[in-house]
Amino acid sequence: MKSLKVNSDRLWDSLMEMAKIGATAKGGCRRLALTDLDKQGRELYIKWAEEAGCTVKVDQVGNIMCTRPGEDMSLAPVGTGSHLDTQPSGGKFDGVFGVLAGLEVVRSLNDHNIKTKHPIEISVWTNEEGSRFAPAMMGSGVVSGRFTLQEILDTTDVDGIRLGDELERIGFAGTHPVRERDFHAFFEAHIEQGPYLEAEEKQIGVVTGGQGQRWYNATLTGRESHAGTTPMHLRNDALIASAQLTLKVEEIAKAHPPGCGTVGFMQVLPNSRNTIPGNIEMSLDLRHPIDEELTAMDTELKAAIAEIQAQGVDIALDPFWYYEPIHFNTDCVDAVRQATVDLGYEHMDIIAGAGHDACYVADFAPTSMIFTPCLNGISHNEIESTTQEECEAGSSVLLNAMLKMAESV
Repeated sequence: MKSLKVNSDRLWDSLMEMAKIGATAKGGCRRLALTDLDKQGRELYIKWAEEAGCTVKVDQVGNIMCTRPGEDMSLAPVGTGSHLDTQPSGGKFDGVFGVLAGLEVVRSLNDHNIKTKHPIEISVWTNEEGSRFAPAMMGSGVVSGRFTLQEILDTTDVDGIRLGDELERIGFAGTHPVRERDFHAFFEAHIEQGPYLEAEEKQIGVVTGGQGQRWYNATLTGRESHAGTTPMHLRNDALIASAQLTLKVEEIAKAHPPGCGTVGFMQVLPNSRNTIPGNIEMSLDLRHPIDEELTAMDTELKAAIAEIQAQGVDIALDPFWYYEPIHFNTDCVDAVRQATVDLGYEHMDIIAGAGHDACYVADFAPTSMIFTPCLNGISHNEIESTTQEECEAGSSVLLNAMLKMAESV
């Protein structure tokens, strides 16, 4: 069969329409998980999916499953999908491109009157970002068995609001049982969120695996005291200790290239100009594609904490989330690579630096990913940008890779 291309204008129009929900002044999106804006985005997507002939189910953790029938409904579906929630100051494409690329696959199959042997299923995974409720990738994590349903439903945000209650409030506490999904193959299309494709002038990244990650929460406890009357040598300043720890995270990451280390969240108490900070809550994030290196980074972090604590500030470290480096399925990777070649796009193999739902789906199903460039490699930012042509290319590769797998035994 000749390689197919998606309807570029229709895909772009859908992306721009979804971007209006939670649109920010700088051109990005703020559509936090399980807020009213997330509800609006989900409802618009379901409307489009039903118009394209899909049946829709919602499971107990709020994942949305949209299915286009296949010739043999006893066969496991070929899946795709991503997420609709964003960072607090996120862009228009992170996550949503993968969801709407999947919808465009279904629309394009309809355009060409193609009936696939396997059903096609598009997933919208709940709370991929982890920005409102931590950790990230909750919906796919429950399905994969990484988390229990109850522990995720009982998770609260910084305001103490329970995730399960928010699912009920916005009408997405589904009744479909959460269990390991049965995919014949699964693909996730996503903007790269990094600079490599653009720097190498490649249109497609064939994703062969993903970095391992370790996320920590740290609580630093010093002693609050008057800023004007407490001499420097008698202070137990939690903020100074947090600064030292932040620098150590950067030092550790640079010592293990191409590892990454980030402190992305910090809460200072009492947060008063005239008081020495006595308590800090902060996040730590270490990543590396080689598990042995990631383990070494973890060891060095704990040693650094012991040194800082010796200065008089207590540090409680909670290593609350870990997943090992991922190696995607060879057949799925080959399907992506072949579709890219057949369509004539310049491509390169690449490792996913960020966490994605596909990384958890890989626990139980043959999986791969497709990356497209983003301007200057910038993501998790309102200025995140890509082009219509780049979205078309990624979606067309997705269409042909899925079509190949949907016809295989």
